[in-house]
Amino acid sequence: MLHENIELTGSLSVTGSFNLPLHATTSDYPNPITGSMYNDTTDNVAKIFNGTEWIVIGEQEGPPAAEIEYLVVAGGAGSSFFGSGGGGAGGLLSSSFEATSGTVYTITVGAGGARGLSGTAGQDSTTGAGFNGVNSSLSGANITTITSVGGGTSANDAFANGFDGGSGGGAGTQASGGGSGGSGTVGQGNDGGDQSGVNYRGAGGGGASSAGANSNTTGNGGTGKQSSITGTAVYYAGGGGGGARTHQGTISGGTGGTGGGGDGDSSSAIIGSNGTANTGGGAGGSQGYTNTSQPGYSGGSGVVILRLLTTNYTGTTTGSPTVTTDGSYTILKFTSSGTYTA
Repeated sequence: MLHENIELTGSLSVTGSFNLPLHATTSDYPNPITGSMYNDTTDNVAKIFNGTEWIVIGEQEGPPAAEIEYLVVAGGAGSSFFGSGGGGAGGLLSSSFEATSGTVYTITVGAGGARGLSGTAGQDSTTGAGFNGVNSSLSGANITTITSVGGGTSANDAFANGFDGGSGGGAGTQASGGGSGGSGTVGQGNDGGDQSGVNYRGAGGGGASSAGANSNTTGNGGTGKQSSITGTAVYYAGGGGGGARTHQGTISGGTGGTGGGGDGDSSSAIIGSNGTANTGGGAGGSQGYTNTSQPGYSGGSGVVILRLLTTNYTGTTTGSPTVTTDGSYTILKFTSSGTYTA
């Protein structure tokens, strides 16, 4: 058998068929050079020498990978019944991961927390506390599950302290004793504001970029965080403004934080608002003292957004995400749960 390597310069034109030399193993092929080829009779495949090792012709060294950017925002908290602070914003996480071809990535979008009502068992027995927001998540076989924590609900006149969450809930409007805001989750959000116990205004709920304001300042909700993952700069996860109660003159409620936070009631009027849907914004705080039936407000639902090169987009989804493009990228915005298959 001829074992000499024949090196050609230029091109080789062959009509009909071209038979590769047959060998049982790579060791039967002496002194290969880059580009050497043979038909492996043991594995029944064609192989080529890449200068370092023999590889199967047409075989990839692994499944193709594509980077996917993500934004995962949990649901914002509802606020409590009767004289409450602002609800904490949902936790916010953003980064990227390498997707594996064929892997199904599961998206869960958390709901906003429900408002507190009189005599309703919420986060705190029968005190009319609101409910925390619901977690949002992104999971797949080749990644550690990414979970953003739902926002913490606020305190009211019946209990002193806000609840922990992605961002913490603000302390309530109680007239004496004061109270502390709930704690935010490190890397996802900030603490709710504290109540000094003397001015009858609830503190602001925490936001993704800053803590809620204390009641002895403005009671405003914490500022959310800006993201341009869709191609447009948008704020998400703002904290709710604290509510106010009439006691000594008119007191204005706190303003919701940029990024979907709801405004708090003033002491003279019911003007508060829910957290904005699909931002993870916390609810505005409720009025108290002159309106003992005043319920809290609802938190804004979360959102999960994926961004990847359009050349890598498979188009295989469930859950009806909104699909848009930004230059050479495709963006999938999930406002309800679903999947994407890479």
